[in-house]
Amino acid sequence: MKQVHLRIDDELYNEINAYSSAIEQTMQDCIREAVAYYITDMKRKQREIRNSHFTFIDLFAGIGGMRVAFERVGGHCVYSSEWNKYSQQTYFANFGEQPEGDITQVDASAIPNHDILVAGFPCQPFSIAGVSKKNSLGRATGFEDKTQGTLFFDVCRILREKRPKAFMLENVKNLRSHDKGRTYQVILESLKELNYKVFDDILDGQIYVPQHRERILIVGFDQERYGEKIDFKFILEPNKKRPVIKDILEQDVDDKYTLSDKLWTYLQNYAAKHKAAGNGFGYGIAPPDGISRTISARYYKDGSEILIEQEGRNPRRLTPRECARLQGFPDSFRIPVSDTQAYKQFGNSVVVPLMEKVAELVVKKIEELDDTERVRQRKVD
Repeated sequence: MKQVHLRIDDELYNEINAYSSAIEQTMQDCIREAVAYYITDMKRKQREIRNSHFTFIDLFAGIGGMRVAFERVGGHCVYSSEWNKYSQQTYFANFGEQPEGDITQVDASAIPNHDILVAGFPCQPFSIAGVSKKNSLGRATGFEDKTQGTLFFDVCRILREKRPKAFMLENVKNLRSHDKGRTYQVILESLKELNYKVFDDILDGQIYVPQHRERILIVGFDQERYGEKIDFKFILEPNKKRPVIKDILEQDVDDKYTLSDKLWTYLQNYAAKHKAAGNGFGYGIAPPDGISRTISARYYKDGSEILIEQEGRNPRRLTPRECARLQGFPDSFRIPVSDTQAYKQFGNSVVVPLMEKVAELVVKKIEELDDTERVRQRKVD
């Protein structure tokens, strides 16, 4: 047996020491097992890459809703990034990988090559101060001037460095009108500047889940690779049977999800006050044979936007598992965090089957473009 001497920092040493004490193994055995597991896992991932149809990266990954969608259509994720520690926890529980943290600190060249960049980036306003100054001096501006200081800038710098065949971005519907439309204009200009043919549409998840949830999808294909004659349409086939709220409900629900008398009285009074003022604010009772409002990250506060009626009792909020189903996650998806964190996570996530259908369209288009390019190359040769 060979010996290898390692130098590790104090923090890692303390973590290994604490772990070895907890499982009553020597530090040497812990490190040997960790290395063996890492090598085995890397070999497994290499096999998966060879057997997959395409590769993708998962930026601003959240709990991995986009990853579930793209893996379902034959993709293999080669890199993920998510800064929230609780989302990282859920991501690891389901995919066995810890996403890298702050994407702003990641060297784009260190990210693995991939076919598709996938991202649900946050909506942030762009500062126009520097752009206005350059324009006044007659100097050209690019995406670096327009997007610096925002997380969308990191999407752009990775696209420029790695030049994937395509990308798919997801955001809230109001992105188009954010900052009087300036935000969206900068996004489209930046993507086109990188020489991608860009397509976008607003899609509603209710054709696949019992929830009204409109989101904007932005898809782009590399014109340096495929040329400018690229067409793409968001043509989606809805389920033959429209899902309804009763399809996602659990049978035995803990009493803790039933609203207290105090909270229920408050919500009713709040709704009555705003109704009298001509406003539409208030709680929402989801009809069993219909669909719900949009679930949001604030659902953990009182659950008022989506309540379930109960005979002879106050209404209740959805359970975390029901929230997962409302977003189209499979029941095999693990929820290792508290209810509060789970509500935030699913409220921030995506409608998985909707993303899957769009991913399928993107992959199909890439295959068509690759076939066309191969034919063109044969003619040239």
